[in-house]
Amino acid sequence: MPDVVVIPCFNEAARLDESAFDALARATQATLLFVDDGSTDATAARLEAIVAHDPARRALLRMPANGGKGEAVRAGLTQALRDGATLVGFTDADLATPPAEFARLLEAARTRPLDVVMGSRVARAGARIERSPVRHYLGRAFATYADLLLRAGIYDTQCGAKVFRAGARLERALATPFVSRWVFDVELLARLLHDPLDPLPPSKLLEIPLDAWVDVRGSHIGLRAVPRIALDMARAAQAVRAGRARRAR
Repeated sequence: MPDVVVIPCFNEAARLDESAFDALARATQATLLFVDDGSTDATAARLEAIVAHDPARRALLRMPANGGKGEAVRAGLTQALRDGATLVGFTDADLATPPAEFARLLEAARTRPLDVVMGSRVARAGARIERSPVRHYLGRAFATYADLLLRAGIYDTQCGAKVFRAGARLERALATPFVSRWVFDVELLARLLHDPLDPLPPSKLLEIPLDAWVDVRGSHIGLRAVPRIALDMARAAQAVRAGRARRAR
């Protein structure tokens, strides 16, 4: 089966851009699996129309109710693994990570002995990383704390562009719902890095600085979400510690 890119969607009807998804499919040569996370607007109908234009390379998974982005991603990745994908990944429905940039992540996973490839939003000369100052500094504080927990030298845990190699370790990491709704990325990485049966070696994980990333307006995460994110971070930290304790036994 071709590689699969999971695209979680919740009330995205006004922002879904089929031409952008066409570009993503061409750039990655992957199947696009859209996950409608219990949307209450016209998202489901829009996704059905988008999938109908190329049913051989696009699919739709509908969640019975809104469970949060983490659960939508988990369901999509799990479905892709069941269908036999070798590489699975996810990206945001607004395609803040441009198609060509996500294709670079997939290419690295296809050509190198890596189990996890992640995009990293590093503002630097020659790159176009467009992010509001408030979200940038909040993100840096969050990422610093997250890496203190993960201990893997990860700069940007929350970039919504990641690719994973299929295998038993990933299946175990996705076997149960995440305890956190907002910071599932940290929890997923922790499950892989601290798997009690086969921990992911940090050498099998690669961050690739993106050449372009655009903070798209209309994101569901704003300043009002900060208290919920902080609570979720505490839950994720507890999950990380529990994973380390199981590994130490």
